[in-house]
Amino acid sequence: MSELKEPKPAKVITGLLISPSVNQQECFEMLFRHFGDIDFISESIQFDYSKYYEPEMGTGLKRRFVAYKDLRRQDDLVSLKLLAMEIEDRFKEQGKRRLNVDPGLVTLERLVLATGKNYTHRIYLRTGVFADLTLVFKKGTYIPLPWTYPDYKEPLIIEWFNKIRQKYNHQLKNYF
Repeated sequence: MSELKEPKPAKVITGLLISPSVNQQECFEMLFRHFGDIDFISESIQFDYSKYYEPEMGTGLKRRFVAYKDLRRQDDLVSLKLLAMEIEDRFKEQGKRRLNVDPGLVTLERLVLATGKNYTHRIYLRTGVFADLTLVFKKGTYIPLPWTYPDYKEPLIIEWFNKIRQKYNHQLKNYF
């Protein structure tokens, strides 16, 4: 029989899709106020992997990732998603999002994102939030899965998550 115990805390990340009309400095200040000290911000890259967001957010979207210093309980994923939605609401223009904030948790084994959309590989948590297993760590790097979003499969983005995981691993060694 297995013994139940709390898992190690996780490193919080947010994946951002940013409309050209969003003041990024204001965005990062709000993320800092709500998620805590930032210890990684990716460069900005063009988001041209899908047109899914264009009807709401327009064209010229940029993708960025942010990681936060404080480690959190893994079961905080739902509250992180609800907080991200509040931040998105603050950047709405005429009822449409201009900022998409997808929170996730980096652990030594995986990257899990929070989403409000159900699908076969997503596990329901509560309050309309599902956990999406996005990347798994094998043989020294994160590996995408068949359902992983196309941008998360990109070598540059995987490299960023490997760097975030290294920071996380270092933090864990000093955590306990």
